[in-house]
Amino acid sequence: MSAIPRIVVGVDGSPASEQALRWAVDYARAVGGTITAIAAWEYPAFYGWSGMSVPPAEGFSPEELAGKALAQSVTNVVGDDPGVRISETVMPGNAARALLEAANGAALVVVGSRGLGGFSGALLGSVSRHLTEHAPCPVVVVREGQVPPPAGQ
Repeated sequence: MSAIPRIVVGVDGSPASEQALRWAVDYARAVGGTITAIAAWEYPAFYGWSGMSVPPAEGFSPEELAGKALAQSVTNVVGDDPGVRISETVMPGNAARALLEAANGAALVVVGSRGLGGFSGALLGSVSRHLTEHAPCPVVVVREGQVPPPAGQ
């Protein structure tokens, strides 16, 4: 009896990450897998002596905001009936580090080529590039507007 494949997906609320989640859900349906949707958060880095902090937006902590964005992205992509089991996890820290940690024991990691930050003209974002170089399992990078067909199609 083989294990159920676990597919890790990085979700930051960007269109590319939602496309990656859509691809991963289709793939999970095809192979009988499950989805672990990951959102990472970290406090912005500040320089200087004052040790300033940013007040939480709308009364929410960065972790709560990341969780709300993750839940909204999952709803945007699959609605109320995804057809596969999806667990949502919010992790503190750098997105690449969080996804690498979640990738241990996974069958596959799926990310969008570009997230919410960085340079819009680049083909790969820093997170997707880091994952392709260091992940312990295969990585699928889904480019916004160019969704590859799921395996077997």
